[in-house]
Amino acid sequence: MVRVKGGIQTKKAHKKTLKLAKGYRMTRRKQIKKATEAVLHAGQYAYHGRKLRKRDFRSLWIVRLNAASREHGMSYSLFIKALKQKNVDLDRKVLAQIALEHPKAFSSIVTQIQKA
Repeated sequence: MVRVKGGIQTKKAHKKTLKLAKGYRMTRRKQIKKATEAVLHAGQYAYHGRKLRKRDFRSLWIVRLNAASREHGMSYSLFIKALKQKNVDLDRKVLAQIALEHPKAFSSIVTQIQKA
């Protein structure tokens, strides 16, 4: 039986890893062992970062809504409570965008809620 060597596949895998490690510093972009380790960790950080981004944006929307609702004499918690009681189905993202871009529309929403 003929001996088969896997050099072509290994070289292809190494090139793929080194391409992903492009831009890293020192041996992390040149040596395959270090590059593999760096790419694996980078993937973990990127995955975790995608989860954190959702959390960060939600807290940003809450801060914006709190500031906008306090201009109309309501705290954020009372604002959200009134929204739930009135069955207004606007999420925090949309409300924060309205408060930022269309303050008059947001003030009309707040006045509708305060009538309750």
